Amino acid sequence: MSFEVFEKLEAKVQQAIDTITLLQMEIEELKDQNNNLKQEVNHASGNTESLVRENQQLKEEQHVWQERLRALLGKMEEV
Repeated sequence: MSFEVFEKLEAKVQQAIDTITLLQMEIEELKDQNNNLKQEVNHASGNTESLVRENQQLKEEQHVWQERLRALLGKMEEV
């Protein structure tokens, strides 16, 4: 009878080991996914910063053109 109990215990231990192994593999996969997502976020953040700078530059250029246009319109009114 104790041999049967020992076999059941051994089976449960083996099942626990298998479960732990699978969970460890899943953890590694999730770590890889997390690292990939962090890289994507960093890349997107860099793109966002670049777009913000470009937007600011374009706004400044627009402002310069508006001032030029106003100056030209002012000259035209004087004539």
